[in-house]
Amino acid sequence: MTTSSETATTSLASGFWALDTNHSSVEFSIRHLGISKVRGRFTNFETEFVVDESGTAATLVATIHTDSFDTGNADRDAHIRSADFLDVANRPTLTFRVTEPVVIAETFEVTGEATLGAVTKPLTLEVEWGGVQEFGGTGDRHAGFSATGIIKRTDFGVGGPMPGMLSNAVKIELEIQLIEPK
Repeated sequence: MTTSSETATTSLASGFWALDTNHSSVEFSIRHLGISKVRGRFTNFETEFVVDESGTAATLVATIHTDSFDTGNADRDAHIRSADFLDVANRPTLTFRVTEPVVIAETFEVTGEATLGAVTKPLTLEVEWGGVQEFGGTGDRHAGFSATGIIKRTDFGVGGPMPGMLSNAVKIELEIQLIEPK
């Protein structure tokens, strides 16, 4: 279920809002040894964001290409991409799909399904609306969103149980800018 925590909603122009990849990011953090966090990002991702005539986000799909996993440590990244963890050869994408229309407000929740390989699990993202702003001299209007959520890696068969070594909870943080349809 998609809910709004604020009563004032925001209406967006109808149509397909294109992802501004230069001003968007998908990052994550996970506790290592219970004492610190390892942070990283996915460098290749895309969105499908379609607003209907009522100003409601009728379609929202985000796809992350798992081979774009990057923590800044080449050896660790190669291990995480292997069959021991993400198994990118057999699970090339992580997809989040909203299952019902989203009403955009100052802050709101988006509930959908996350799929990695053959496993699909519910996922709720907490979203903060950043607003709409014209971008420089181009005249293009951009909408901004910040979203966070937590997935359990073992729910998706990533890395198996590793008590004390690697947390099961992976925090996902998204900064997304979308370009208004012309």
